[in-house]
Amino acid sequence: MGRTVVPPRKEFLNIGIGSGVEELARYFEDLEEELRRIRRERADWEFINSLPPRLRIALMYYIETGDLYVASRIAGIAAEEFNELRRRAKIPS
Repeated sequence: MGRTVVPPRKEFLNIGIGSGVEELARYFEDLEEELRRIRRERADWEFINSLPPRLRIALMYYIETGDLYVASRIAGIAAEEFNELRRRAKIPS
């Protein structure tokens, strides 16, 4: 019945009171950039470029944002189908 309390990661413990919000924002910006870099590097660009424009653009959107829902709307397919397309394109989630 009680809630489980998850302790903060050690990266968050080093944030001072005055700069907390800015450092936290910078941490998440850096994390998002790293995830974007990984998606770009691991993607099968030959496969992606062989797709029709709508699917290609949707996969490129996903690579840049990581937003599966919006990317599936761009592709015009269900999120589950888009996720399968993402796997075929070797793009990590």
